[in-house]
Amino acid sequence: MLVKPRWPWVLTPFNARFLGGFYTAEMVVMAALLFWNRWSPGRLVLVMALIFTVIVSVASFINLGYFNFARKAPWLWFLVYLASVVVSALFLWRARDRPSAKGVTLNPVWRGYMAVESAILGLYGAGLLLFPLTFSSIWPWPVDAFHAQVYSAIFLAGAGGIYLVWRSAPREELLVLGLAQFLVGLLAILGLAITDAAVHRIDWGAAGTLCWLALFGWIGISGVFKLYAAFRYFSPQSAS
Repeated sequence: MLVKPRWPWVLTPFNARFLGGFYTAEMVVMAALLFWNRWSPGRLVLVMALIFTVIVSVASFINLGYFNFARKAPWLWFLVYLASVVVSALFLWRARDRPSAKGVTLNPVWRGYMAVESAILGLYGAGLLLFPLTFSSIWPWPVDAFHAQVYSAIFLAGAGGIYLVWRSAPREELLVLGLAQFLVGLLAILGLAITDAAVHRIDWGAAGTLCWLALFGWIGISGVFKLYAAFRYFSPQSAS
C-alpha cells in the first residue's frame, strides 16, 4: 500500500511482492558488504550489482512506455540505476589489477555443480531478456515482457556471482552468495503464498507453477549448501 503509489510504473500485487522480496535480499547483501568492508566480498557484490543495474536499465529504456515522466518517480528510477551502473563500473575498473581475495579451491563435485548452476541461471536469464513472453510462461501469475526482462537481471546477476565464486571461493563470498540465494528463493515463494492468500488466483497444481516453485526452491536450497560449504571449508578443522 505504501510502495505501489510511489513506484515508477503500475504494479500488480504479485509483481510488487516479488520485487519486494528481491530488494529485501539485496538489502541484506549490501549490509554484509558494509559489515566486512573489504575487497572480498566487495568484488562479488559489485559485479552482481553492475550486471543487475545494467540489465534493468536496458529493460527500462526498451520499455519507456511504462513510465509516466510527468511524475518524479520515473526520473528518480533512471537516476538511481544509471548512477549505480557508473559507480559499480568505476570501482571495478579502479580495482581491475587487484588480485581476488585468497580462497579455497572447491572439490571437483562442487566446481562441476556450480558451473552447471551458473550456466542454467545464465541461460534462463538470457531467455527472459531476449524472449520474455516465452520464458516467463511458467510463472504462476501473468508476467508481461517488461517485467520478464527486469526479472532476467536477477538470474544473470546470480550467474555472474556464481561464476566468480566458481573460479575462487573466499569464505565471505560464499557466505554472501549463499545468503543471497537463500533469501531470493525463500522470499519469492513466501511472497507468492502471502499474496495468493489474499487474492486466490494461483493454480498451485499447474505444471508452470510447479516448475516455478522448483526453480526458486532450487535457488534457495543451493544457497543453503553454499552457506554450509563456507563453514565446512573454512572450519578450524579444515584449516589445521
